[in-house]
Amino acid sequence: MPDLDVIVVGGGPAGATAAEDLARSGHRVAFLDRDGRIKPCGGAIPPRLIADFHIPDDLLVARITTARMIAPSGRKVDIPIENGFVGMVDREVFDAYLRDRAEHAGATRLTGTFLRIERDPDGPSVIYRDKASGAERSLRTRLVIGADGARSVVARAEVPGGDRIPYVIAYHEIVAAPQAGGPYDPDRCDVVYDGRISPDFYGWVFPHGQHASVGMGSMLRDVDLKQATAALREASGMTDCKTIRREGAPIPLKPLDRWDNGRDVVLAGDAAGVVAPSSGEGIYYAMVGGRVAATAAAACLTTGRARDLRLARRLFMREHKMVFRVLASMQNAYYRSDDRRERFVSLCHDIDVQRLTFEAYMNKKLVRARPMAHLRIGLKNLAHLSGLVSAERT
Repeated sequence: MPDLDVIVVGGGPAGATAAEDLARSGHRVAFLDRDGRIKPCGGAIPPRLIADFHIPDDLLVARITTARMIAPSGRKVDIPIENGFVGMVDREVFDAYLRDRAEHAGATRLTGTFLRIERDPDGPSVIYRDKASGAERSLRTRLVIGADGARSVVARAEVPGGDRIPYVIAYHEIVAAPQAGGPYDPDRCDVVYDGRISPDFYGWVFPHGQHASVGMGSMLRDVDLKQATAALREASGMTDCKTIRREGAPIPLKPLDRWDNGRDVVLAGDAAGVVAPSSGEGIYYAMVGGRVAATAAAACLTTGRARDLRLARRLFMREHKMVFRVLASMQNAYYRSDDRRERFVSLCHDIDVQRLTFEAYMNKKLVRARPMAHLRIGLKNLAHLSGLVSAERT
């Protein structure tokens, strides 16, 4: 008999959520975490995540009520977040909380490094290197959930296309927050669309209570991430702020076409590519990915049908495919040059854009209640892209 029903490889938001859900539904589950790794992340979470995944208020280090878009020219557009807020978390604390919660729910926690999956006629075994002893260990299981990040070893070895996922390299520095006043506002997220900071993505300054996350991302290998972040810190009045830690990692930009191997492996989170294009938002989608992977695994364990592992991607895309498609179109349209970025920030002046953007962000779905607003946004979008509207218009 297998030691376990499911082994989850990875203990980030996706892996911890999958492990917790499976444990609460009565399955024998373990999750393998390397321990000590902190993913570079602005730390933004929407109200829907807080509600759906029962996140306690004391994990929020800030509640953001304004988003500032900054154009290459330095022009700024402040967008108030009406009827809600953006919650901010510190990934070091947040991820540890999710792992502890999964363990308390009944999941077994393993600390080590995934090496490979081996199979015999009785099924798969996960081989990993135990952190404490350095020894190779083997655990027999019925299914494996790969939630081991954008460069997922599980995905590359087990799932077709898992070795060809496009990604942005993100880098940020957690710094001591400056005193109130000056360019920094502890209740505002700054998003910097400037080719001097990132030629193909964006930079950010996100408050974290006593700290702040300052960083950027790019797909271009010749971009100096640390130099760009230093320039961003200088522009934000943070050059002399104490640096708490520095982190860098890949962030995927496109969901994989397939999330399972048709046999005994299904992917979740960054390993499946579920980070939103344009915004780079990943925590909410990772946790949803963990939940649907757990649902698919539970179905497969019940029916014995390997094809039920396809449920993970099907359930995720049923709700989020259109949002990902729209955000990918925005990134392709506006991130290609500073002139396009200038026009994008100009478009953000529009009240319809502001309201529908944050309604969609907070609720994690496209807002369908106001079709005329969507029509107006479409026409304005075409006008900005075609140059009919001046990028300098305020």
